[in-house]
Amino acid sequence: MARRRFDVPCEIAVEQSEHYFHAHVELADGIVMEPGDKVRVHGDPISIPFGRSEVFRRMATVTRAGPIERALTRVAAYFDLKELYEVSFNPGRIK
Repeated sequence: MARRRFDVPCEIAVEQSEHYFHAHVELADGIVMEPGDKVRVHGDPISIPFGRSEVFRRMATVTRAGPIERALTRVAAYFDLKELYEVSFNPGRIK
């Protein structure tokens, strides 16, 4: 039940402008992430000037979750999602 860990190249697309502010990581070989999996991108922190969009290539370490950790992540996500149901746009507190 040990975690499986491997290194893979990745591409990081970063944009910082008046319309967009995002950073997206795409793993090579179409690797799909599952609940509980973790990714650590290696290298120096990325900083770009305002109004720019750049793509960086780095290495990343993917750590796959085991079956128990994957199941616990799914259960925890379900309860986190339920918190969104309690959002109200009415003035005052929810009773």
